[in-house]
Amino acid sequence: MTGTRDPAATKARIFEAAAAEFAAYGIAGARIDRIAREAKANKQLIYAYFGNKSELFAQVLETRLVDLARDMPIDADDPDAWVDRLLEYHDTHPQLLRLLLWEGLEYGTGPLPREDERTSHYDRKAEAFADAQRRGAIDTTLPPRDLAFILLGVAAWYAAMPQMRKILVGDTDEARARLRESIGTAVRRIISKP
Repeated sequence: MTGTRDPAATKARIFEAAAAEFAAYGIAGARIDRIAREAKANKQLIYAYFGNKSELFAQVLETRLVDLARDMPIDADDPDAWVDRLLEYHDTHPQLLRLLLWEGLEYGTGPLPREDERTSHYDRKAEAFADAQRRGAIDTTLPPRDLAFILLGVAAWYAAMPQMRKILVGDTDEARARLRESIGTAVRRIISKP
């Protein structure tokens, strides 16, 4: 008796194997045969379910970004708490930053897959900061888009560059806690009214 086919489970295994492969090797270095082997799936199913390798990467990254947006909604009225939650998220979900770093290395400033949808998503983040500025909840010195970029960068750098964190501040629990506190102080200074 042969096993029952479960396309949803196979697709999920392929997706998780692809996420790990892309995080480890980037788009150019990822290999469909390794993804198939890890997912215990036929290589042709990968193409049938996801299209080519670039499309598979785009779907993996988009899903991880949607997960982040769902789990970490922006709080423009309390950006330091939001950044602290992002630091925690990136510590527990390191794959996302690796995927974003690979995307930056491989696409640079050229056209990105699904760029319009992502731009729309970040437009909403910038508008949340603009609204908080209009209401007087945060300082208006920095343009909202710049503020969003800076805060996202602060949150990402902490987890994306563990080697720099180790060299500059140490790699103990105490050092990481102190750095997170310093990041919170810096964010509060950025958003505080003069």
